[in-house]
Amino acid sequence: MGSPSPITITPIFVADLSVEGERMPVYVHVIEHPEARILVDTGMTELHPLASGLNPCLHPLDKQNFDIASIDIVVNTHLHADHCGGNHLFAGKPIYVQRRELEDARSNAEEYPIREWIDAPGVQYVPVDGEYDLLPGLRLVPAPGHTAGMQVVVIETGAGPVIVGGDVAVWFGELDEPHSEGQVRVLAMNPEKVWLAHEHEPWRPR
Repeated sequence: MGSPSPITITPIFVADLSVEGERMPVYVHVIEHPEARILVDTGMTELHPLASGLNPCLHPLDKQNFDIASIDIVVNTHLHADHCGGNHLFAGKPIYVQRRELEDARSNAEEYPIREWIDAPGVQYVPVDGEYDLLPGLRLVPAPGHTAGMQVVVIETGAGPVIVGGDVAVWFGELDEPHSEGQVRVLAMNPEKVWLAHEHEPWRPR
């Protein structure tokens, strides 16, 4: 029996933000799976007064050499503005999100103030409850902490799982010394590496 096609992950830089006086990158991740092309998070595509304090410098997907039509499935790790601000580009495509996250985003205006990015015209969410097998060798796993409805994407590989983690950790130190339920859960999987939204390189266990 032939070996299955490898699943590859490509980070795409879409913005940087000013956080506590330093520039913080924002990445989304494309997963090339034999059965589908998956985008994890969608970044930001426009400026908004409610995000002006972050002084965003944007590199939106629709202004890059990026084939938006080639994406079959979108996954939102969570629905903070810097992770769902491009959802409208994928109107009509299934966007997988934890049901808890979607409910919180629609009811908690303090934490999720840019409601029009969450429920942009044509956006079609597929709410999931807990772990969910999205495709062979690829599943969604709740990882609460950064938000209560946070999820990560777990890709099984021969060398151990690779995780696309969004903001399960905002910087490497949070995985070196995990505190949240989601961080502990991610490390318990013994991942080969963890891609994060705000780091240029993946985290690897020491």
